[in-house]
Amino acid sequence: MVRCSIQQNVPFKLVPSIKNYYSLVTTGQLDRELVSDYNITISATDEGSPPLSSSKTVHLSVADINDNPPVFEEQSYSAYVTENNKPGSTLCSVTARDPDWRQNGTVIYSLLPGEVNGASVSSYLSVNGDTGVIHAVRSFDYEQFKNFKVNVMARDNGSPPLSSNVTVSVFISDVNDNSPQILYPSSDRNSFMTELVPKAAHGGSLVSKVIAVDADSGQNAWLSYQIVSSTDPGLFTIGVHSGEIRTQRDISESDSMKQNLVVAVKDNGQPPLSATCSMYLIISDNLAEVTELKDISHNDNSKLTSYLIIALVSVSTFFLTFIIIVLGVRFCRRNKPRLLFDGAVAIPSAYLPPNYSDVDGTGTLRSTYNYDAYLTTGSRTSDFKFVTSYNDNTLDSSGRRLWTERLAVLSNSFIY
Repeated sequence: MVRCSIQQNVPFKLVPSIKNYYSLVTTGQLDRELVSDYNITISATDEGSPPLSSSKTVHLSVADINDNPPVFEEQSYSAYVTENNKPGSTLCSVTARDPDWRQNGTVIYSLLPGEVNGASVSSYLSVNGDTGVIHAVRSFDYEQFKNFKVNVMARDNGSPPLSSNVTVSVFISDVNDNSPQILYPSSDRNSFMTELVPKAAHGGSLVSKVIAVDADSGQNAWLSYQIVSSTDPGLFTIGVHSGEIRTQRDISESDSMKQNLVVAVKDNGQPPLSATCSMYLIISDNLAEVTELKDISHNDNSKLTSYLIIALVSVSTFFLTFIIIVLGVRFCRRNKPRLLFDGAVAIPSAYLPPNYSDVDGTGTLRSTYNYDAYLTTGSRTSDFKFVTSYNDNTLDSSGRRLWTERLAVLSNSFIY
């Protein structure tokens, strides 16, 4: 009779079935990921005297099944990137392991669906499916959002496939890409803002304050204030970090009523960025004492306004002159006297009775003419008649009749 046995350090045992036949069975679960191969030595011993034995080694390989999901090396990942980065730059990489064999242990990476700042996560990041390297798809802006989170999935190629997820936190670092923004006074060149400073103000009196902000963070947003120019350099000072404008001394009568300060606001970034503004101060107890505030306005605007006024006056003057000339010409043409006769008429001078008048024309007629005007008794109108010369000889008893006939001839010969 033969008895078979195996060593004790393997999860197997021999179970006799029929005479001289044994079955090799497992004594527990086999895990290929722990031990993938076994070398089992089986010894057979008879019952003779002395007993004789022999042995045989059986090589056993454990087949793999997809019983293990991918496991990430870290529970979470963090990535740091400066704003204004170049699209396509590498942020970080994730790694997952799968102890399964062959395709059951092949890991593929992908981004889980989600949103970042209202947009799809795929519009911000991408991941290499084979290596797990995460790239930036676009340039980030620290002022829009400072950080965000995405979920990365690692999946194997087993059947059925198994997967696991990990969270990647992306932190955006600030760079000094924003200049200080001055809120007061307004930086609009078209605005005109002044501050009234009492004449009795003493040294250290608060006059005004420059207010500015910076969209950056950290030291990039630390602001400092400085007066770069002023009408009277020794009259006003400004707080380096507060922006408060105060008097350095008491105001005297010799100080100019109009003061102009140019203030620069600078951040603490590298390189530092700055902005400037103008502050107009009027030293007076009453605005009614200020005769002209526009003198401290911008020179460029004053020059432009002057040019526009000069151009407007010149055009208006030229147009008005042209209208006057046209009206004058038309008026002269309308009142020009007309000639009564085309031909020259010469009427010899004559002796007339005392109740007649002699008129010599020197006006628009071409030659001297004689006519008489007389009023008949009871007449309300004047009659003009052209006459010929006569003397004492013609004024006989029939003289009046002869003179009347000649007058009739002349009246039929001229039109007036």
